[in-house]
Amino acid sequence: MYSRIIKYPDNKSFFLFGPRGTGKTTWVKQVFPNAVYLDLLESRLFNDLLADPQRLENFIPDNFKDWIIIDEVQKIPELLNEVHRLIEKNKYKFILTGSSARKLRRKGPNLLAGRALNYSMHPLTAIELGKDFNLNHSLMFGNLPSVYVESNPGDYLESYIKTYLQEEIQQEGLTRNLGVFSRFLETASFSQGSVLNISQVSRECAVERKTVENYFTI
Repeated sequence: MYSRIIKYPDNKSFFLFGPRGTGKTTWVKQVFPNAVYLDLLESRLFNDLLADPQRLENFIPDNFKDWIIIDEVQKIPELLNEVHRLIEKNKYKFILTGSSARKLRRKGPNLLAGRALNYSMHPLTAIELGKDFNLNHSLMFGNLPSVYVESNPGDYLESYIKTYLQEEIQQEGLTRNLGVFSRFLETASFSQGSVLNISQVSRECAVERKTVENYFTI
């Protein structure tokens, strides 16, 4: 694992947002080995907490003073009300990871009303990569951690995009036309590193300018 440059608070809960594959789960497990770790990708746990968010307290030992990690918190936005209650009641410290705050905001909950800070994890920087940094590789494939260890980074990125379209875009209903959005993604990728010209992107992918502007916000 590459060492990440992230400063986090000692005694205050925080959100850790970032795109899929940036290494959020790996990082929290390594940096906080004594934490209570709850992964909402686990079906049984997900169903249990979805049915009754107040069951969250049952997973935390009495008088627990270390961190409590909830991975993929955006899957159950209602859980934040219970997290809020437990912070107030027991002074627990939570780390709440997710691919985006977008789904949480769409469901309408407050993001713990100042009781948790917001941090982001991005793809690797040149400093984090150290001697492994390769400019041509980064320009061609980007700096997701998995890309640097994959023998076929191109195939990995194709799978990554497919998962992103299905789980982030289609399931959240962010666009009705995945084909058009896919065309936009391909066209927009050629703008990386240059001044963004929305009108040009609109012409090249044959999509209305207003739609392109909305796609960029996604």
